[in-house]
Amino acid sequence: MPPSKLDEEYVQNSFHTYLKSSLTQAKVERLIEDQVLASAEADLMISGPALCLYFAALRCTTNPPSVPLPRATKSSSPLELSADNCPPAFLGFLAVWGANVPSIQGLVPHHQHDLARIICGLEPLSIPPNPECAGIAADLRAVAIEISQRRTFQDRYASDLQAALDAGSSRNALKVKTSFVPPPVYSDSLAPGSAGYGSKKFPSSPSSPSSVLSAFPSRSPSPMILTQDSPEIDFIRETLYSALATVLEQITVSSTHNPHPLARLFKYDPPRAHFAAVSLAILEVATTQGIILPDQNAIMCVSARELGGHKLTPDACPEPLRPFMVELIAIGRDAQVMQDEDNEATIKAIERGDEDIPEPRFERVTSILIDGVRVSRDSADGCRARKRSMEGRAVAFANRVNALGLSISRIKAFRDREKEVFNVLGPRP
Repeated sequence: MPPSKLDEEYVQNSFHTYLKSSLTQAKVERLIEDQVLASAEADLMISGPALCLYFAALRCTTNPPSVPLPRATKSSSPLELSADNCPPAFLGFLAVWGANVPSIQGLVPHHQHDLARIICGLEPLSIPPNPECAGIAADLRAVAIEISQRRTFQDRYASDLQAALDAGSSRNALKVKTSFVPPPVYSDSLAPGSAGYGSKKFPSSPSSPSSVLSAFPSRSPSPMILTQDSPEIDFIRETLYSALATVLEQITVSSTHNPHPLARLFKYDPPRAHFAAVSLAILEVATTQGIILPDQNAIMCVSARELGGHKLTPDACPEPLRPFMVELIAIGRDAQVMQDEDNEATIKAIERGDEDIPEPRFERVTSILIDGVRVSRDSADGCRARKRSMEGRAVAFANRVNALGLSISRIKAFRDREKEVFNVLGPRP
């Protein structure tokens, strides 16, 4: 008889227990500063759970890798989370983590520390840096992104951050509170069986100004700019809405015999489908000819008043929006380079007469945005068959797009009308 699967809630509780200790350890090692924990700046929704996976890999003592779980009670028998008893919802996460455990443990100590720094968005200290660290960090951050898209995680993350902040503080010291608030709820309004994707109303969590641009360098955003409309926000918002409409239209026009991959995700995992659609919209903006103008450091935004659009540069934006603009332009520039490199690699493979044409890296990025990072195993020898370079460039690029998508979904000016877009153009269950 196969072993029974562990309860999802028990695994979630165990993860948050480890997450609190991981954030505290990162604080002690100065990988994350108190002010970052309090303000929820940097990309804490990603780096936090990625650090938890990193520390779990260092502690792992089994082969194949498994995770010792906290005992539910003092009298409970010790349990290990393994592929045999892992709930199906977390099996993909465990597989990617397990595939990286030997590589993490095989690093020398200073490279392990560099890996932790890269996970937190810091530069490695080793010169030259170990290129393997970037690929491992990309994988762990990719899993962390998928974890961070789960509502159960978002609702508990503030208490995890607060626990790390409180650790080591004296009783008489002024207590610092984290300002983290989760993104808006879309899961119920996107769920199969609802009358429409915007048919139900939910109280939305107020957006914390200091945490809105969480994927970017620390700033001091103005609440007025981030919560009320401005011409620059309108230009960016309408451009993203237009791209989102294109993505959603591709889903609705796809046939039942050959459905769009997002159609399946909307049916079985609406919250993740929402985040994937936003990320694909960013990719649509990045690759549509004439929108991103890297040589001019500008975006040609959708404008109802200006024929041909409105050219917007970071310098023309309010300061809190500049990091967002800079990253969107950078993603557009890198996506265009990636597509050119893919085309060149395909042409060379054809000219050489290769039977196996390499999968375009851009297609792998799109697959990761929809399905997440996965580990496949070759049926012949069971070895790891990840189709990526050592640096995990496709995974790392998808992580950047996803991080930008998570940040966009927390900007009030964008999210307030985003529900309307999904309601009007989103696929019906």
